[in-house]
Amino acid sequence: EIAMSLTPHHLQLNQQGQLRHFLTIEGLSRELLTELLDTADSFLEVGERAVKKVPLLRGKTVCNVFFENSTRTRTTFELAAKRLSADVLNLNISTSSTSKGETLFDTLQNLEAMAADMFVVRHGDSGAAHFIAERVCPDVAVINAGDGNHAHPTQAMLDMFTIRQHKGAFEQLRFAIVGDILHSRVARSQIHALNILGAREIRVIGPKTLLPTEIERLGVTAFTNMDEGLRDIDVIMMLRLQLERMEGQLIPSSQEYFRLYGLTSERVARAAPDAVVMHPGPMNRGLEITSSVADGERSLILPQVTNGIAVRMSIMAKLMGPQSQNLESEP
Repeated sequence: EIAMSLTPHHLQLNQQGQLRHFLTIEGLSRELLTELLDTADSFLEVGERAVKKVPLLRGKTVCNVFFENSTRTRTTFELAAKRLSADVLNLNISTSSTSKGETLFDTLQNLEAMAADMFVVRHGDSGAAHFIAERVCPDVAVINAGDGNHAHPTQAMLDMFTIRQHKGAFEQLRFAIVGDILHSRVARSQIHALNILGAREIRVIGPKTLLPTEIERLGVTAFTNMDEGLRDIDVIMMLRLQLERMEGQLIPSSQEYFRLYGLTSERVARAAPDAVVMHPGPMNRGLEITSSVADGERSLILPQVTNGIAVRMSIMAKLMGPQSQNLESEP
């Protein structure tokens, strides 16, 4: 009953203020985000061992419930769960039950009947993970692995981890998020995380048709001119352009988009001298970013993938690990 009476972003905290689900970055504290990043630091070393396992979630079952395809997100969640010694079920529902007309609620009940301890949910509709979190058994945790245009909180956290690893404190840094801000769940989660962690400045850059109205309310400055927007920027965060946006006439053509918003070496040179480049992937090379930038020395794109496993381990351990009950009681 508690969960239903709380506003959506408080659904993820229990009455003691501990993390119960991980659905959105919005509304979380700087202390909690920092703690998740610190724990991920300790898990990064596990990936370098000969035996890449810790027994934290032994005997627990994690169910990856993907109503929308994403090989990379699913595999990093799977690896993260296995490194914590959990059992993993992968359900690619986009190809099975929903095509038979089964509802989200029916799917949820069937999953609960399998006695899973955690659901990692990816869905094309905004709010799907919240819907499930409101209805699961009290001892089941839900992680949002991307819902519609709404949120992708674990992607934002692995981005924050990568930034901290390479750049240190957020307070001194200027950020630019470039591309289709309007439809991007990644951008929304990044903006919330950067604001909570105290970023000095956040800019969003894109064509007017791909910038939400009143985006400034989120604490960002909007630019439609890429060259202006990149001036003095420390971290350039590119977004993937969904190719169907072109068919929807939101952008004129791929060549025109690249000419105006593609990240080239010349454009990177307009940013701060030690600026770094990020991209959540998969990249459209030659549309959002040139290969010379993506594969260049400024690029943090591969470290982002490596860090994704440690960060997702950290979030799972926080939600389900034996220490998750007493972490908050420490001074």
